[in-house]
Amino acid sequence: MRRLIYLLFPLVLTACSAGVLRVQPANEWSLDSSEFQVDAAAFRKISRQVGDEARAECLRQAKVKNCDFTILVDLNPRAPANAFQTLDDDNQPVIIFTRSMIQSAKNPDELAFVMGHEAAHHVLGHIARQSKNAQESAAIFSELGKLHGEEGKDLERTQKLGAELGVQVNVKAFELEADQLGTIITHNAGYNPLIGAKYFDRLPDPGDQFLGTHPPNTDRVQIVLETARQLGLTQ
Repeated sequence: MRRLIYLLFPLVLTACSAGVLRVQPANEWSLDSSEFQVDAAAFRKISRQVGDEARAECLRQAKVKNCDFTILVDLNPRAPANAFQTLDDDNQPVIIFTRSMIQSAKNPDELAFVMGHEAAHHVLGHIARQSKNAQESAAIFSELGKLHGEEGKDLERTQKLGAELGVQVNVKAFELEADQLGTIITHNAGYNPLIGAKYFDRLPDPGDQFLGTHPPNTDRVQIVLETARQLGLTQ
């Protein structure tokens, strides 16, 4: 949710390098703290409802064939507030929430909105699209590097730079696409995306940065409002 780091091969959508995670399925997770405003039973319900709707939307869109979502909780109490989408060894979509992310939510609608947003990344095929952009840009930079006589590690660095720039081509647009579809998934799962999008109020605004990973918060809120109106929702 907060930031995307793109690993070239394989490519994953994530807010931080996942590393080795100790996770638990959402439908088995139980709280061990009184500091959570959304209890474990509510989170399990959100995971079930949003997961079911994400799968249904995935099958309707027909842009990807792997639609069996798994939702996990990162048990590391020190991990920062974060949610991200990746793929498992069977190429099926996985959404991982850190404990801090769940703890930071003010209500079930916020968690459902974040979950819907991450699910939308998969439904829209963003991993494959970013991977394609990265590989094409790396190939172009490789040819340019060879024209300038580069080889070995120098050429490898040029290829890596090309890949990094390639993933930036549509990254902000992808976030807005995920916000739009995420609004629909959240609504269809039985939650209010207008309440859920209030989470943006607590996120640092990235502004309109060149080569930034996220669009300004105002743009994201606007697309949620526009989509919600199309769904018949009002503030």
